[in-house]
Amino acid sequence: MNRLFGSKSGAPKPTLNSAISNTETHIESLDVKLAKLTAELSTYQTRMSKMRDGPGKSALRSKALKVLQRRKQLETQRDSLSQQSWNMTQASMMTDNLANTMATVDAMKGASKQLRKQYGKIDVDKVERMQDEMAELMELGEEIQGSLGRSYDVPEDVDEAELDAELEALGEEAG
Repeated sequence: MNRLFGSKSGAPKPTLNSAISNTETHIESLDVKLAKLTAELSTYQTRMSKMRDGPGKSALRSKALKVLQRRKQLETQRDSLSQQSWNMTQASMMTDNLANTMATVDAMKGASKQLRKQYGKIDVDKVERMQDEMAELMELGEEIQGSLGRSYDVPEDVDEAELDAELEALGEEAG
């Protein structure tokens, strides 16, 4: 059956980057050919400018027109290959962006799974009870501080003028 239809090719399929590289190489070779044709055209032009009208100049002119036609064809081919290279570069960038997006999505899935796992260990009711206990302990601490801060045997309505007079009297007794 393989004799009739052939067999599968064992060669690896070309990658996008290798296709871009091959296309760029082809464009460079076309640029070299175009430079040669441009140089050839300039020599024809200088030769024609020095010639008088006649059959020799007409023959040289027809050669120049053929070279010009070949140059135009090569320029068209180069422009087409440049566009293909650009399109392949864009496709390569899109492929890279898609790969980065997929990696980001996978990382987010892993983080989501980890967060669910961690939050699954936390009991919200226990957290609320602990918060209530902390609030009660803070209130108890304030009550204790209030009790410790109470003054003994000092009347609440003591006049400062009386205290100043008593302080002066103690100073005179000591002095």
